[in-house]
Amino acid sequence: MMPTEEMHNGSDVQCFKQGVESQRKNTGGDKTRKKKAIERNPGYLTIMSHHPKRYVALKVMYFGQRFYGFASEAQMDPTVESEIFKALEKTRLLVGERKESQYSRCGRTDKGVSSVGQVIALFLRSNLKETDANNKISGELIPEMQIEGEIDYVRVLNRVLPSDIRILGWSPVSIDFSARFSCLSREYKYFFWRGNLNLPAMENAGKKFIGEHDFRNFCKMDAVNVHNYRRRVTQFEISSSNMRFEGDQLCAIKVKGSAFLWHQVRCMVAVLFMIGQGLESVDLIDVLLDIEKTPRKPQYAMAPEIPLVLQSCEFEHVKFICSSDSGKAQRIHLENEARAYQLQSAIFQEAALSCLPLAIDQSLLNDGTINKVASHIPLLSRPTEPSYEERRAKLDSRK
Repeated sequence: MMPTEEMHNGSDVQCFKQGVESQRKNTGGDKTRKKKAIERNPGYLTIMSHHPKRYVALKVMYFGQRFYGFASEAQMDPTVESEIFKALEKTRLLVGERKESQYSRCGRTDKGVSSVGQVIALFLRSNLKETDANNKISGELIPEMQIEGEIDYVRVLNRVLPSDIRILGWSPVSIDFSARFSCLSREYKYFFWRGNLNLPAMENAGKKFIGEHDFRNFCKMDAVNVHNYRRRVTQFEISSSNMRFEGDQLCAIKVKGSAFLWHQVRCMVAVLFMIGQGLESVDLIDVLLDIEKTPRKPQYAMAPEIPLVLQSCEFEHVKFICSSDSGKAQRIHLENEARAYQLQSAIFQEAALSCLPLAIDQSLLNDGTINKVASHIPLLSRPTEPSYEERRAKLDSRK
């Protein structure tokens, strides 16, 4: 008999099994009573709803390359969210149905986007029990301050999650907490190779984003659901890392704000790259932020999604917990993943070197001629998208 994942989960999962077994015994084996219990509670077969539970925030890391975004509403698989709920069901941490879990997420990152600081919140099963004076269970909800003896949510979930999703920590939160609306700020990083980009010009342009502005020219407009395009950016900076590849240096743009619009960061980065290449002026940012002068967004391609990372989500009085054993396992896992990617990088470099003679021969066949690069059309001379008002008028005319 092959061991199951639950057998590998140690004492925590064993506690889960014992809890479920004890609940089965309490039904007295009466099939009729059991059937009625199932009818009253659709989540009965997974976890009975009267089991002790607590409201928990989870800090989530994931590499987005193979996922169709974070949220599962898009009806495309896999998504990060769908994988997390599979793990919650497999470990029997989910109390009842998902709709009963008071689930919330901080952000919905798009296809290909990664995160090292996404936060979700929901009710999870607890090892702890509230007791009254007669030593009987007095309720389902566990007080926030109780930590000792609790399930190691990080360890249990990471043992069944795919290798590109990790739970970094958990925190007890009050039941009025919302991962979305309780968030004070979100921070994104966008990685890129420096090449010949003018970083001082990009940084000067990026500083113009700081403050509260209307960012409708720096996003994908959703006139159906979004009616306010003003957002506050509190921090912008460009930094260089020690990582290099054939003389090129890896850099990162960091943007922090209270909230962001759909594709806002990727649109901001795309315009900054044009400025860094000397194709546009630093003053373009002022023009695009002035909605009176520029009510319609010029057409331009967003920056690619893979280098974008949701770095952190900030909350008041939320401190994430990770046991020493789970933290150690986490570091080992990430170090192994990093080594695996380094090996892949070495193979790609080897392949690039093997193509070098072919590239030289091809240049001789072309008589040394250079292919023309498509000329840049200034952003303000390009066709524009419909304004918000025009989109709304079109939507209203259909009613």
